Amino acid sequence: MNGRLACLLLGSNIQPERNLALGLEALRRHDQLQVERESSVWRSPSEGFAGPDFLNMALLVRTPLSAQALKARVLRPLEASLGRVRTANKYAPRTFDADVIIYDGQVLDEALWKRVFLAVPVAELLPDLVSPEGERLSDAAGRLARAYPIQLQPDALARR
Repeated sequence: MNGRLACLLLGSNIQPERNLALGLEALRRHDQLQVERESSVWRSPSEGFAGPDFLNMALLVRTPLSAQALKARVLRPLEASLGRVRTANKYAPRTFDADVIIYDGQVLDEALWKRVFLAVPVAELLPDLVSPEGERLSDAAGRLARAYPIQLQPDALARR
C-alpha cells in the first residue's frame, strides 16, 4: 500500500489483554492501513488518577489517509466499537485508546519525550528519531524507563 507512514500508540486499562488484542486485530484487517511493524506490549501504572495499570504498544502503519482522517475515520470509530466512552477526564480508564503520535515524520504529541508509556514502545520502532533538543528517542526512552515504572509484557496478547 502506498501512503504516509504513521506511528500509532494503542492502550487499554479495562480488560487490557482482551481489548488491546481486539483493537490490534481490527487495525491489521483495516483496508485503509498496512501494519508495517509492531512494538512489544508494555505495562505501566495509570497516570493522572488511581486506576488499573495500562497496557500500551506502538504500531507503524502506512495509510493513504491524512492524520485527521486516520483519527476520524479509523481510530475513533474503532475506539467506540470497543466501548470507549470519552469523558471530561482525559485520564479516565478506557477499554481502548488509539492515537497518532507521529505522522509523515512529524511528532504530533510532544509528550513523546516526557512520558515513559509513549517513549518506550515508540522507541522500539523509531529509535533514531531526534527531539528538537537533539536527544535520540532510544536515549529518552532509557532515561524515562529508569525514572518511571514500566514493564515488558511479552505474553500479554496471548492471554486473552
